[in-house]
Amino acid sequence: MVAMTTACAFQYGLPYLMPALRGDGLSLSQAGILMSCPIAGLLVTLVAWGAAADRWGERKVLGSGLALATLALTGATLSPNYHALGVSLFLAGAAGASVHAASGRLVLGWFATHERGFAMAVRQTSQPLGIAIGALTLPTLAGDELWPGLLFLTTLCLLATVFVVLAVRDPVRGAEQVAASPRSPYRAATLWRIHAASVLLIPSQFGIATFALAYLVEDHGWDPAPAGHALAIAAVGGAAARLLAGYWSDRVSSRLRPLRWVALGIGGLMLAVGIGALAGPVVATVTVLLAAVVSVSPNGLAFTAVAEHAGYAWAGRALGVQNTLQNACAAAVPPVLGATIGALGYGSTFAVIALFPLTAVALVPVAAERRQLNW
Repeated sequence: MVAMTTACAFQYGLPYLMPALRGDGLSLSQAGILMSCPIAGLLVTLVAWGAAADRWGERKVLGSGLALATLALTGATLSPNYHALGVSLFLAGAAGASVHAASGRLVLGWFATHERGFAMAVRQTSQPLGIAIGALTLPTLAGDELWPGLLFLTTLCLLATVFVVLAVRDPVRGAEQVAASPRSPYRAATLWRIHAASVLLIPSQFGIATFALAYLVEDHGWDPAPAGHALAIAAVGGAAARLLAGYWSDRVSSRLRPLRWVALGIGGLMLAVGIGALAGPVVATVTVLLAAVVSVSPNGLAFTAVAEHAGYAWAGRALGVQNTLQNACAAAVPPVLGATIGALGYGSTFAVIALFPLTAVALVPVAAERRQLNW
């Protein structure tokens, strides 16, 4: 949990440096490219770190990955220009991918089957909590210059490295083995539809996470620090929403029915954010904070659904595909939406984003889940 939250703070919390970047004269599109660098680095190393965890264990992978991320963030702090900063952030994301590859395996190893659902939900709260750390600290630290915020992230990563080395132990490998399925689950459409629906939920989540602060500051007159604090509260609410979604899915014995309803709610909220941009600062603030809470809630549902529909023999590969597709979309969102906001404005762009989760509603394969569970 500590390792995941730390990694998510520098991989997904960088948008809270946006006002400082904008103050240095960068366009939204240019700043968006920098924001996407850690996610791009994450993409290219997820599979490699997973293979390393399979061979050498989770503790070594977590410790070495966080140590390398600390070095990369040190380079980012000392970067003489934005090109060097982008490269350093890319390398930090590539090293931090170790946490995503190994932490889920730790949960599977240390928790029994009847405990893993909630344990994985707790793990999934790391992203909004990491974003909350960024929201609480980075706007204040990086008021006029970037380096104090980057130094904070470097220190946080160093402390997490020490904690992991001292506290994490690999689970004892038991004899639990399941024979490999002779048939790939990808021969049916179910997993592909879950992947596609999950990807369509990314623009709303990362559109809000990346541009909500700039939207409140530039369009509605908020100061960066209080806007960051408000979004930090929303991020904590997002963490609670993930836990609630996991609990809900356990109660109804379904991952995909809640996923479909949440996707519908996100689509409605993004439309409300678009309309709220015209309705004044109070409505705009309330709608964007609600969207910040709800847009992060379905991640755990989709993650669990992929594993369950893939089966034990294929779960690792299927989750690798899920992470890669989602993060590929997440890497593309900041620069694309930055350019779109520059052309259309915030309100119109948020309204357009609503089309993606509404399309996801139609793709969620609830009927296939019912057939699989013999409802």
